[in-house]
Order: sequence, then structure tokens, then C-alpha cells
Amino acid sequence: MTTQTPTPNPTPILHTLTPNGVSWITLNRPEVLNAITAEQRDHVINLLDEATTTPTTRAVVLTATGKGFCTGADLRGTGTPPQDTADRTAGDISRTLRQGAQRLITAILDCEKPVLAAVNGTAAGLGAHLALACDLVLAAESARFIEIFVRRGLVPDGAGAYLLPRLIGPQRTKELMFFGDALPAAEAERLGLVNRVVPDADLEKTAQSWADRLATSPTQALALTKQLVNASLDSDRATALAAEAAAVEINMASADAKEGVAAFVERRGAVFRGR
Repeated sequence: MTTQTPTPNPTPILHTLTPNGVSWITLNRPEVLNAITAEQRDHVINLLDEATTTPTTRAVVLTATGKGFCTGADLRGTGTPPQDTADRTAGDISRTLRQGAQRLITAILDCEKPVLAAVNGTAAGLGAHLALACDLVLAAESARFIEIFVRRGLVPDGAGAYLLPRLIGPQRTKELMFFGDALPAAEAERLGLVNRVVPDADLEKTAQSWADRLATSPTQALALTKQLVNASLDSDRATALAAEAAAVEINMASADAKEGVAAFVERRGAVFRGR
């Protein structure tokens, strides 16, 4: 019996920008459970960078088609280091990692718009870290998260050993990474890796609802809040409080901050325009 290679998808990344400024980025290779190629990775990075620099973009949703959110890097694609040690030179692997998986996760962490993951199925390896790097994580009931690396004799990459201890602590992180067991969505929610678990049929609708709320929020205030929270995990108290004071001063000059204060005084709902 011969093994058939999946037919290449002509549109491996779907992208839409809604009228209210939500950038939907959808991995679209369901035939391989959305294992991500170097080309897809670079496309997602570019879209995240574009979201940051486009004033009319107010929020980002990262999701996928089919039964898998993302099962990690597609080792059959290009952009992976040579497996044969005779074919590579010193620094090849670390360079590929820095320019690839780490750059992808950093693009999410550094995106100045809130990034929401809607996890529709298995998120394994880099795919799990892709979801967990997002600011908010919605998961379908059928979703599961797997630190697959140990099953392959590999060390976790894609910033996993940076992200997970900050979310659930070192002991739980080691349990997931040492054993590589599948973590069901409900248990991921209990541990604090996921914000909300919803029925599979409700995932897109819930993601749309959350994204719409983000898109009508004060965009600059959210960006500064994201920076403060992310940086606080690596800061001492004095540094964190100084950053907070600077962020508040910067934000108070924004039109949305002035609108929020005016709406409070006038006892009406605020209308934020992302400025």
C-alpha cells in the first residue's frame, strides 16, 4: 500500500478584516491538522505586524479549520533544520529556532492589539504555544493541549518553557512536559491555561462576541495594559510601578481616555474609536 501525500492547499492562511476592525487569521490546512509550514508562519507574523501598524485594526482572532487547531511545525515543509548532523553547521538549529518558532510567538506577545485564540481542536507542540501566547484563549470542548516534545525525544521549543511556568507554575509545567499527556479543554481551563470552554458549535460565535467587545474597547489602553501585564512577570516592583505611571500618563493624552472620562461625567455610555 502506498502513502499519499496530502494535496497542497492553495490558501493555507485565510484572512479577513471585518468592518469593525477584527482581523481573523485562520490556519487552513485541515488535511494535516494545521501543522504549520515556514511560509504559513511568516504569513501569520506579517499579519500580526500589520495589525499593530494599522490603526483601523482593533483586535485579532487566531483560529483554524477542521479538527485540529495546530499540531506544531510541519517537519515536511521548508524552514526546518537538517536532520542529518552531517548536513548542518554549528548554529543552524538555534538560528532556525530564533528566526522561526520563537519569532512567531514573539509576534503574538508583541502585537499591540489584543489577540484572541479560538482553539477548535488539538493544539500540540508549537501549536499549543501558539494558542497559549495569545491574550485570551477560548477552547471548544473537543480541544486538547499536548506538550508533544518528550514523545519525540525533543526539548520544548516555541517559548514553551517561558510561557507555561508563568501561566501555571513550574511544577504543573514539568508534569505536562515530562509526560506529554493530552490535556483536555476542561482541565486546561481548571489550570488557568484557558479562559473559557464552550461547546464546539458555539466556538466561532463566542469568539466573534469577544472580538467585537475588544474592537469597541479603547485600543491604546488595551495595548498599554497588555504591555504592563506581560512585563510585570519579569519586573521588580519599582520597575513595574514606574512602567505603570508612564503608561497612565501616555494613555491620558488619548482621545479614548478623554471620551471615557467625559462619558462618566455626563452619565452616558462611552464610544471608543481606537484613538
